Amino acid sequence: MGSVRQCLTRPRAPPHAEAPSFSRFYNGHLLPKGQGERFNVVLVRPRNPLNIGAAARAMANFGLAHLSVVAPYAPLWREARSAVGAPELLEDANESATLGEAVADCTLVLGTGTLTYRKPEQKVISLPVLAPIVSGELARGGRVAVVFGPEKHGLTRDDLSFCHLLVEIPTDPRQPSMNLGQAVAVCLYELAGRPPQTEEVAPDGIERSPAAGSGQGAPSGNLELLAGLVEETLEAAGYSPRTMQAANRHDLRLLLRRLALNAHDLRRVLGVFRRILWKLKRSERRPPVVE
Repeated sequence: MGSVRQCLTRPRAPPHAEAPSFSRFYNGHLLPKGQGERFNVVLVRPRNPLNIGAAARAMANFGLAHLSVVAPYAPLWREARSAVGAPELLEDANESATLGEAVADCTLVLGTGTLTYRKPEQKVISLPVLAPIVSGELARGGRVAVVFGPEKHGLTRDDLSFCHLLVEIPTDPRQPSMNLGQAVAVCLYELAGRPPQTEEVAPDGIERSPAAGSGQGAPSGNLELLAGLVEETLEAAGYSPRTMQAANRHDLRLLLRRLALNAHDLRRVLGVFRRILWKLKRSERRPPVVE
């Protein structure tokens, strides 16, 4: 009886007593803090503040903190009550007028959506392939943005011209669209479902061109700078009339992202087009030769 009494009166261990030995397995696949700091979630023209709050809560669930909101419909979106456990994330979120501004410092931009009502102009990857592509770019020191469109129709053709790849979220054809907050949660869960890359790898879907130095991709804002320079050069050469500027800019965005230039390549190409443009403008100013 004494041994039984001792067992009955022995204090029980607190519920968290075994946590230290279990913690090394729990959530072991979340992005490391250093990589998570370079991962952005971008919401384009969201209409419902509750969806913005739900997206922020999903980000907090997976240890991410960088949210960008582009041209939100509701002015009081930072006060969304659905951001349970993530009010600071909403307070610190970046608000921008355009998608180009929101992803200017990102070296890999991934658009999301379904293919039910659109014909993609860039390479399409399935959601299960997302994790190695993201972790590969982060391992190279790049900055990644995953972009989600508005609730009613998703990302537009112009929005997608800023994206290197289109991530397809597989859904039943009878109900292809997803709630915005749910779409963010599903994508972030896929990222957490695989171990982060610790070495530089060439991810499926986008190959970095070899060059001296880092293979990190060129920031989106610098690609826009190059697109504007190429457009100005074409106009000076008489190739691109003003009526075609919008269409040409769209095509240039897609082309430059397909090329997957790294920072070294981009500087070289910028130098080439600046020299060509200087020569063209100089020849225009030169007076005609009279014989």
